[in-house]
Amino acid sequence: MATPHIACEPGDIAPLVIMPGDPKRAERIAKTRMENVRLVSDVRGIGAWTGTLDGVEMTAMASGMGIPSISIYATELFSQFGVRRIVRVGTCGGISDDVKVRDVIVAASAHTNSAVSTIDLPGVTLSLAASFDMLRAAVDAARAGDRAVHVGSVYSSDFFYSSRSDIIPALDQLGTLGVEMEAAGLYACAMKHRAEALTVLTVSDHLKDGSGDLSPEERETLFQGALDAAIAGLNA
Repeated sequence: MATPHIACEPGDIAPLVIMPGDPKRAERIAKTRMENVRLVSDVRGIGAWTGTLDGVEMTAMASGMGIPSISIYATELFSQFGVRRIVRVGTCGGISDDVKVRDVIVAASAHTNSAVSTIDLPGVTLSLAASFDMLRAAVDAARAGDRAVHVGSVYSSDFFYSSRSDIIPALDQLGTLGVEMEAAGLYACAMKHRAEALTVLTVSDHLKDGSGDLSPEERETLFQGALDAAIAGLNA
């Protein structure tokens, strides 16, 4: 049964979903890493590509940008298409001094300024966290590689541009590793639907020192390490 944003039938979407933000990156993942790939939905240019990776059926599908966008797709995937696990794989800005450009962050939890952490239970702020089995498998896979890996909290912001200059130093003091725009929404959807989710990120720039002038080719090469860890998390 198709939804307003995913035009295919249950069974066309695999139980395991790889979810970058960029639709073009979802297509590249499908066409370069998966076999027997078919396009099963393409509503609003958000392609869903289903195939196999090392013999395991998976779907690569983009989330778009921001918590509202990823929440739409994650909700429909979990509630209507039998998806059990979604892993977000993307980029973030570094916050902590311990984090450098090109490092990998596995987001064990996500702080947010979004209402997604409070809207379902007024008066209660939900703890938005990754699924443990996925987290453990992704961390093990990432640490087997040649890049530094950090595990901890990230900040999912509703705003890419913000006048609140005090936010980042305060988050840094709390040990927050990086800032992005989707993890909290994904974790909230997984919690609500008793499903599993994880976010694995490549640090593409750093908010303190301004480092991160990476070429498109370098960004794509670095992305592959985080993708391998994300896939390991899906297969946990």
